Amino acid sequence: MAKIYIDDIVHETTEGKNILEVCLSLGYDLPYFCWHPALGSVGACRQCAVTSYEDEHDRTGKLIMACMEPVRDGTRISMKDRESFQFRKNVIEWLMTNHPHDCPVCDEGGECHLQDMTVMTGHNYRRFVFNKRTYKNQYLGPLINHEMNRCIQCYRCVRFYRDYAEGDDLNVFAAHNHVYFGRYKDGVLQNEFSGNLVEVCPTGVFTDKTLKKHYTRKWDLTSAPSVCVHCGLGCNIIAGERYGSLRRILSRYNHDVNGYFICDRGRFGYEFVNHPEKIKTGWEVIDGGKPVHFNSPELVAGKADDMIAGFPSMIGIGSPRASLESNFALKRLVGESNFYAGIGIKEFNLLGKIQEILTGPVRSASLHDVRNADAALVLGEDLTNTAPMMALDIRKAARNKPMKKAGLLKIPSWHDSAVRELMQSERGPVCIATPHPTKLDDIANRIFRGDANKIARFGFSIAEAIDPEAGGSGSWDEFKDQAGMLAGELLDAENPVIVSGMSLMNEQILEAAANIAWALNKKGKSCSITFTVPECNSMGLRMMADQSLDDLVPAGKNNMDLLIILENDLFRRISSASVDRLRQNSGRIIVLDHLLNPTVQMADMVIPSGSFAESDGTFINHEGRAQRFYQVYVPEEPILESWRWISKLAAYREKTGGSCSDFDDFINLVADSDEKLRSIRNITPMAGFRKNGQKIAREPARHSGRTAMNAGNRVSEPKPPSDPDSPLSFSMEGYHGKPPSSIIPYFWSPGWNSPQAVNKFQIEVGGPLQGGDPGIRLFEPRKEAGSDYFPGNQNDREITGAPKTTGRLKGGNTREDALTAE
Repeated sequence: MAKIYIDDIVHETTEGKNILEVCLSLGYDLPYFCWHPALGSVGACRQCAVTSYEDEHDRTGKLIMACMEPVRDGTRISMKDRESFQFRKNVIEWLMTNHPHDCPVCDEGGECHLQDMTVMTGHNYRRFVFNKRTYKNQYLGPLINHEMNRCIQCYRCVRFYRDYAEGDDLNVFAAHNHVYFGRYKDGVLQNEFSGNLVEVCPTGVFTDKTLKKHYTRKWDLTSAPSVCVHCGLGCNIIAGERYGSLRRILSRYNHDVNGYFICDRGRFGYEFVNHPEKIKTGWEVIDGGKPVHFNSPELVAGKADDMIAGFPSMIGIGSPRASLESNFALKRLVGESNFYAGIGIKEFNLLGKIQEILTGPVRSASLHDVRNADAALVLGEDLTNTAPMMALDIRKAARNKPMKKAGLLKIPSWHDSAVRELMQSERGPVCIATPHPTKLDDIANRIFRGDANKIARFGFSIAEAIDPEAGGSGSWDEFKDQAGMLAGELLDAENPVIVSGMSLMNEQILEAAANIAWALNKKGKSCSITFTVPECNSMGLRMMADQSLDDLVPAGKNNMDLLIILENDLFRRISSASVDRLRQNSGRIIVLDHLLNPTVQMADMVIPSGSFAESDGTFINHEGRAQRFYQVYVPEEPILESWRWISKLAAYREKTGGSCSDFDDFINLVADSDEKLRSIRNITPMAGFRKNGQKIAREPARHSGRTAMNAGNRVSEPKPPSDPDSPLSFSMEGYHGKPPSSIIPYFWSPGWNSPQAVNKFQIEVGGPLQGGDPGIRLFEPRKEAGSDYFPGNQNDREITGAPKTTGRLKGGNTREDALTAE
């Protein structure tokens, strides 16, 4: 530990961190622009100037940039010193000379880091009276709006886009005193993480074009903590609503999961919630006639209850995109033996295999573990398509081993420009084994091409090279030399990670990945393993179900009285012929969903369920982390959460009067149903939680226009909806401080209106949130490695239809000699 004196107040902190990071972690308000916790320091903006003193006798001091100076024991600085204060004020004034006076019409207004820093430095009046420098804006695609005149040349955009996300179609162009950030010509940004420019940019240069389409001031959005539904990683997001429609998605910081960023699919893929074909009423089709619509929950539930009462034998089909609570509710309604996972047998078995592996001797890797690994092996997954944020973290992991050279030369890891100058294009060991080229190939020092079977055999060969017992019963001589090289790199690493998944639908690939990780663990390596899964609650569904769709179709379930399908399009899961067989064997079909699809169109009754933005629930992600999401607004009736609909039907059937409609009670039922789910009741505070006697406000204190929003219907101000299911309120009335990390609806702190306010909620800048990051891990390693290796007998389970290649591995450690197939 080191002692640092800030304006003669002593603090203890970690030696080696930069002064800016330490000041922010200690709660001081020191302005900055170019620095970002995930991007490091380059000293480009000169905004974080402080006065540094040699010792307590030094009364003169000297100006330093806080982001470029490490903390040493005895460091003395002043933020209040007149010279540094005036310097920071002058820097803002220089930056603002060409910045337009357009805050009232700027999309960033009210959530602008530049506004916050301008106020923080005390720059109140402008003296610049000359013409401002202007630029032509570019078309960057349908997602990102470009307004170059607002740029303050902080370089954050290109540092994120080119250095961190490693895109190549955005750059900085300069001539004398003109600096331009954009593409070499108009065109759609190609990087899968371009949407993060919206949050990384401290001004209004890059803004969310999808929000601009239905523009709303940032302080007028109702927000709630949520979880992304577009893949199985469980990235944390903040959903924003206005006028009963979802308006935008922001990343919600989670140190263990997505960190500061999310992919474009998660940020911009929300419009399905507002889709014109959204199911807004319930309906029943009688004798093939026109649908009869019902516009109240009571009518919908009553009609469904009548149907259930007439058909005592029920079959339930769950869904990997429905919450844990909704799947449990359906299972409880129809009975355990009549509940089927809404996925095919291959996917069902692979998910079971993954859960078996993740309770083995090796830790299930979080995204944080992946980005801190110093060697990575990817078996059979095109991560950019199946799990984009994991692909981004693999790119980060590829830099970790070369960065150790910086430590040997006493270059701190946060000194981004110096570290990159030292590393140049050097990468750590990353091997990509896939049937076809992927976007991650450019960072791999070894590439293997082969069909699914050859990738599996290659994996077992690596395991055998690490530990002869791990090779199983197969003979892997065809890959002996190449596997030995990879095994050596993994053994040389301190924190290797093994990545695989379900894309190739090959169980042996998963077993090979497990054997490699277990063999490394047996050799004493701090190894972790992770698997991608297809959907947001694939893991939760598999934990809930013992039977797949393929068990239902041919299992003699003929003449089923009633089939209930939960948020699932069966035509995407099994063949059309199998769906037709189910339809013929079912007396009636009830479907709960929120969008029209072919399965909805074949239903006898449709019940309108809420999307993730209109529901409360729990998802379990790829690593086995259970996370809670909350509804951001109350939908128009009769839309309800699926679990609530089903619990109503169960109450009618059991004549219990709806005793299970309380969300907390329902979570307790789920937790008590399975020992593995016991801890989900502790993911977030219960609905009765209060902070200073208040609920947590979903709307900021500046929220305005509540009366005007409904003036077309009535002049009087309506009462805000109540929320009995959570400790959050649907209004600005409530607590606006620092709630528990799992229920933070937005990041705001006095003087910090932009997303940069997250530093006020962290234990230390870039570290976990105060109180711990959201979510609870359900899988932890429990048994020792040894004779538990998978056998790896490829001959018994050869799959067909895959492209045939020799899978031959060539070359050494350079990109030019990368492993390729012939």
